[in-house]
Amino acid sequence: MSTPGTFDNRVTRLLGVEIPVVQAPMGWVARSQLASAVSNAGAMGIIETSSGELDAIRDEVRKMRSLTTKPFGVNIAQAFVRDPNIVRFVIDQGVKFVTTSAGSPERYTSELKKAGLTVFHVVPSLKAALKAVACGVDGLVVEGGEGGGFKNPREVATMVLLPLVRSRVDVPITAAGGFVDGASMAAAFALGAEGVQLGTRMVSASESPVHQNWKDAIVRAEETDTVFLNRFHSPALRALRTDRSTRLERELDTNAFGQFGSAKDLYFGGDMEAAIALTGQVCGRIDSVKPVRQIVEEIRAEFFATVAELHRRYPPS
Repeated sequence: MSTPGTFDNRVTRLLGVEIPVVQAPMGWVARSQLASAVSNAGAMGIIETSSGELDAIRDEVRKMRSLTTKPFGVNIAQAFVRDPNIVRFVIDQGVKFVTTSAGSPERYTSELKKAGLTVFHVVPSLKAALKAVACGVDGLVVEGGEGGGFKNPREVATMVLLPLVRSRVDVPITAAGGFVDGASMAAAFALGAEGVQLGTRMVSASESPVHQNWKDAIVRAEETDTVFLNRFHSPALRALRTDRSTRLERELDTNAFGQFGSAKDLYFGGDMEAAIALTGQVCGRIDSVKPVRQIVEEIRAEFFATVAELHRRYPPS
């Protein structure tokens, strides 16, 4: 097989990475064990703050510096971090890239950019994208409703949202929701993205710290094996179908977030009914647990093979 091609676009240049793949900032999951593997593979590892455990996060950033010399970032999940000094906390960690999510871009963008950080804001709609650009963000993470985790109750599929946002803004876009391999990455690029964010694929990776039961459930899952919860509450959630999540799916008057359960018992204890296993629809396309480096290298190789094959089939006239 020929040597995979080289990426050179605004996302790779802004983030300082070889491959424009960003690991999603999953609570408790996106810590040094996983994030360092992603960064060492040439992509962008992200440390989460949505767990709210900032003392532990500080230790995770310290561990990152011993595990990788490559760039990595931090996410500020505004709805889940109550510390008013979170921006100073992130700046003090010495990272150069931050994603902000679950809140208004007006809140932190200016302060982060004044400190010299590159800021991408996560958006689920065109209205949110336009607001973020007006606030001066460097780029966007455009997240479709098929992705796992916390969602806008009025979800829009990536296939619709991504080209819509691209038609109205000129900043670099990382696409999230439904991406797992090089072919889906090529599709994202065709629709206007310059990078992709992977969540569920990284949850199921060998270096992911979650219990094997969750990884096995992802591998076994069909494309219909997720549920969209809290359509009439906030935040909405997309999760793996279990007895617990199926019950909550039918209880439309119940705020599922208030019934989330014990995350650590599920994440690290393997009790799949102890909490809600946040998982995207792309679980139906994952058929094995793989090391992060293999995942990233296969994405790169398949991306360029896909682009080359399309060019062969449909050469310019």
